[in-house]
Amino acid sequence: MPKKGSNGSLKSNARKQNAKLIVHLTTGSVLDELTMSKQDRLELKLKADLHQDILKLIKKQKFTPRQLEKIFDIPQPRVSELLRGKLSLLSVSKLLYYAHLLGAHVHVRLKKSAQAQKEIAAERRQLA
Repeated sequence: MPKKGSNGSLKSNARKQNAKLIVHLTTGSVLDELTMSKQDRLELKLKADLHQDILKLIKKQKFTPRQLEKIFDIPQPRVSELLRGKLSLLSVSKLLYYAHLLGAHVHVRLKKSAQAQKEIAAERRQLA
């Protein structure tokens, strides 16, 4: 017997079965697919990396949100934003400071990116 949809109708279930699945494949980071400037994408990638590392530190040290309020000297809504990944509300500077307060030493390293090298070469060809 067919299952009823959330509103109790069989039509709802049939619509779900007939819905087409839209697929979009990415070749690299999902952040590279966003329609924003390269600079904004790079900043968002940095924020995301810092955020992930901060969450690992919090989990490893088993800090509660209440403890984080005291460590970071911020109100509960800001702790919630951090824990939920509201990166648009957090600056790189603030994330670096939070990492410091958790006892981490942040070390930024630069290394060659194959993709960036290709883009630079393409831009040089266009300028020539």
